[in-house]
Amino acid sequence: MHRLRHSSARLLVIVMILGGQTACKKPAETVKTDLAEAGYKLTPEDWFRASRDNDAAALKQFLAAGSKVDIKTPSGDTALHVAAQAGAEKSADFLLSHGLKIDQIGASDRTPLMAAVVANQVPLVRWLLRHGADPRAKDSGGFVPLMLAVREGHSGAVAELAPYTRESLDAALQLAALLGKADVIDALTNYGASSYTRMEDGRTPLMIAAENGHKEAVALLLDVGASRYATTEAGLTAADLATAAGHPEISAMILRAPQPDELALESPAEVAEVMAEFVDHRAAADEEEKVEEKEVSAKVAPHRTTPRPLEGQILSRVVASSPPRKSGTTVTNGDVFPTPPLVMRHYREREVPIRLKSVQGETATLEVAGSPQPAFTVRPGDAIPGSNLTVVRVQRRMEDSKVNPGGTTQISVMVVRDNQTGMTREWISGVPSTAHDPVALVEDAATGERFLATPGQRFKAADGTDFTVVDVRPNQLIIEQVSTGAVQTIPLRGPRG
Repeated sequence: MHRLRHSSARLLVIVMILGGQTACKKPAETVKTDLAEAGYKLTPEDWFRASRDNDAAALKQFLAAGSKVDIKTPSGDTALHVAAQAGAEKSADFLLSHGLKIDQIGASDRTPLMAAVVANQVPLVRWLLRHGADPRAKDSGGFVPLMLAVREGHSGAVAELAPYTRESLDAALQLAALLGKADVIDALTNYGASSYTRMEDGRTPLMIAAENGHKEAVALLLDVGASRYATTEAGLTAADLATAAGHPEISAMILRAPQPDELALESPAEVAEVMAEFVDHRAAADEEEKVEEKEVSAKVAPHRTTPRPLEGQILSRVVASSPPRKSGTTVTNGDVFPTPPLVMRHYREREVPIRLKSVQGETATLEVAGSPQPAFTVRPGDAIPGSNLTVVRVQRRMEDSKVNPGGTTQISVMVVRDNQTGMTREWISGVPSTAHDPVALVEDAATGERFLATPGQRFKAADGTDFTVVDVRPNQLIIEQVSTGAVQTIPLRGPRG
C-alpha cells in the first residue's frame, strides 16, 4: 500500500509537469493561429503592417511569438518610424513601452518625429514632442524637424514645432520665403518668426519671396507688416529685386506711391493700438479654428484698454509653469535668473518711405520710395509733399564713426514734425527713416495685461526686484536685473506662441 501511494504521487507529479509544459507551449503554438485570425502572418512585413494599422494587440502577439521589437525595414526604419508615418499613436505608445527609443535613428538618420513631420501627421508630432522627442536632432541632410516641415510646406507641423525651437524661427522664415510657402510663413510669424529678419546681405523675407516670384508669399508678408521700403546693403528694395529677376507683376504689388498714413509719424498711443489689434486679430483667428466663439479664452478676447508703457509698472507674481524643456543635457530656454512673467507678443519699427540723401547748408535733398517724383530739396519750414510733415531743422554734424572706431565722421541730419500728431523725428542720411522708436508689445503671462516696452524703461517684479529694458530687437527683448547686472533674453513668441 505504501508503494502504491508513492507511485501515485510520482504519477501525479509527472502529469503536473507535463501539463505545465503543455501550458507553457500553448501560446507559442497558437500565436500563428491568433495572428492569422487577426489578419497577419508571422513575418517582418506584417509586423510593420500591424504598427501602421495602429494594432497594438497584434504587436503584443508578435512579441509573444518571438519577434524582435527593433527589427528594421530594408531602408532602415523601425516599427516606431512606421507608426509615426501613419499617425498610429497606440502603436507608438506600445513600441516605446517595449524598448524602442523615442529618438530611434532610421533611414537617412531620421527620427520618428521627423517621419511624422514629413508625413504631416500633426497629432502624432504633438504627441511625440510631449513625450520628449528631440526637436533639434538632424538627419543625414542636416535638416532638423522644423526645417523639414517648412520644406514640405506642412504648416500644422510647423506650429507644433515652433515653441520648441524659437532660436530657429527666423532661419525657417527665410527658407519658407525662398520656397514660397505662404501657409508656413503665416504659422511661423504667428509663433515668433520676425518679418524684420535679414540675411547677411541685408535681404528680408519679403525680398527673398519677391526675388523668387512667389506672389502669395509676398502678399502674406506684406499683410503681417513686412516693410516694402527696406533696402539691402546695396540699396535695393524688394521691388527692385523682383524687377531684376523678371517678376514685374510682383514688383507692381510692392512698388506703389506711398499712402498718406505711411508718411506719418506715430504717437505711442497709436503704436499701441495698432500692435494690440494685430495680436488680437491673429490670436483670435487661431482660436476660432479650435473652439466655438463662446469658448474663446479671455486671454485672446479683444483688449479693453490701450497697452500702457512698461516704465514703472509692477508685474504680477510668477505663475507656476512646467520645467524647462531639455535636449540631451542642455536646457533650451537659457534662463540665468528667475524672470518676471513677461511674454513678447509683437515687435514694430515702421519705416517711412522718405530718404534723406544729403544736406548742404540749410538745404536737404530727399527722395520718396515708390514715387515717380525725382529727388527734391526742402528747407526748414517747408512741407514734404503728400504728407503732413514739416521740416524743422537740417544740419550736418560730427558723430563717432562706426567704421573707424575712435574717430569721427560728418553726417547729414533732418528733423521733421507731424502736424497732426505733433510728433517729431530725427532722420539721418544712410539710415532708414522711421515713424517711431523700436517697440515691443509685451504681456504679463499671469494677468494678460499688456504693455509697450522700449529701451531704457525700468519696471519691477511682484517681489520688488528691479529690471531694466536693455534693448528691443525684432525677435527678442533683452532685460537686465538691476541689482546683479545679469542679462536675460525674452524671445518673441508671437500672437499665438
